[in-house]
Amino acid sequence: MVKYGLDYTRCRWILPLLLGIGVIFGIIALAGRGWLESQTLPYVHQASLWESCTRSGQGGPWTCESLMGYAWGRAAAATYLVGFILLVICFALAIIAFAIDTLRFNFIRGIGGLLFVAAVFSIMGLVIYPVKFSTEIDMTGINMFSWAYGFGWTTAIMEICLGFFFCCLPNYEDQILGNVKPTYFYSSP
Repeated sequence: MVKYGLDYTRCRWILPLLLGIGVIFGIIALAGRGWLESQTLPYVHQASLWESCTRSGQGGPWTCESLMGYAWGRAAAATYLVGFILLVICFALAIIAFAIDTLRFNFIRGIGGLLFVAAVFSIMGLVIYPVKFSTEIDMTGINMFSWAYGFGWTTAIMEICLGFFFCCLPNYEDQILGNVKPTYFYSSP
């Protein structure tokens, strides 16, 4: 990306595209019912960020309990949701920043800083949830934190990595704008 500059049409939208993928992963984590699931048969426990569902037998009905009745459930949901909202704001700001012909590099560095704040909130929610869930909710059988919880961690890791990219991109301002003369390594025979 640095070699061709951000005016190179295929490279210009890589970072906003990765932020968009992070937003999609965050939506999957927020809406997914697979934060915690039973690992073995009979499947008797399933939980999301919002509720915990159990059933007594193999074919019995699911009974669900809202996690918003617990202070830690509200805290985990709120912190992860704040991190997700900050990620969506960063996505919108990145689209605006890269759509303008002349890049504002301080603006891009600000997006990186906001991504680090989003990652802190997301990680707080992702740590509160399993610690308090496993101590406060009675679990039967063997359970595992599953795919939707993994999407939440993937979103947080993407926020950290993209935060580094957005913060480090202004360091290569001259190379991106084409203000540096190319150096040729030539040795005469």
